Amino acid sequence: MASILPADPTLDEIRAALAPLIAENAAFDGFGEAALTAAAERIGVDLDVARLAFPGGARDQVDAWFADIDAAMAERWPAEKLATLKIRERITTLVETRLDLLAPRRESLRRALALLALPTNLPFAAKLGWRSADVMWRLAGDTATDYNHYSKRAILGTVYASTLAVFLNDESENFAGTRAFLARRIDGVMRFEGWKHRRAARRAERPSLARFVGRLRYPGR
Repeated sequence: MASILPADPTLDEIRAALAPLIAENAAFDGFGEAALTAAAERIGVDLDVARLAFPGGARDQVDAWFADIDAAMAERWPAEKLATLKIRERITTLVETRLDLLAPRRESLRRALALLALPTNLPFAAKLGWRSADVMWRLAGDTATDYNHYSKRAILGTVYASTLAVFLNDESENFAGTRAFLARRIDGVMRFEGWKHRRAARRAERPSLARFVGRLRYPGR
């Protein structure tokens, strides 16, 4: 499998190549030295070089795997393809695609989330969750730069995290239980977004004292 790397790979290329293989081994060994060693041997990467690609150890391995999931999701659903769907469908599709990509590695995901749940890793876990939510919103076409930029990502991150918790223990066919749970959560998000838009519209329609005084002073404007 060494052919998956160029002749003189960079550390970033080595990291990207090893990430899914580490995740595969993590189902048995957890994220760490054993999973890294097995992945490096599989594609013929010197172990010391492989360690350099993950200076943060197990946390960096999880980080790289989640980045690999982000990239695979974006490859399946490029922005122009998502543009044919309604916004609700875009977000649902992206989350479900992530679940499909994670499905063969549920035990690895369980180990990754257990690692991120350690108190010292909580800020790092929040960073990874934010990144995933940001990737999904950007693919969905979101261009907000005001507080909506942050609220959308915070809400989607919460939805995604709670959906993963259901997904890990879902034994229904084709994860029907998880998909139904996700649909309900997305319903709640869409209702909240609709409320925000209606609230903003009502504010825009309210009389403005500043505009009124301005018209008195400059009646032609």
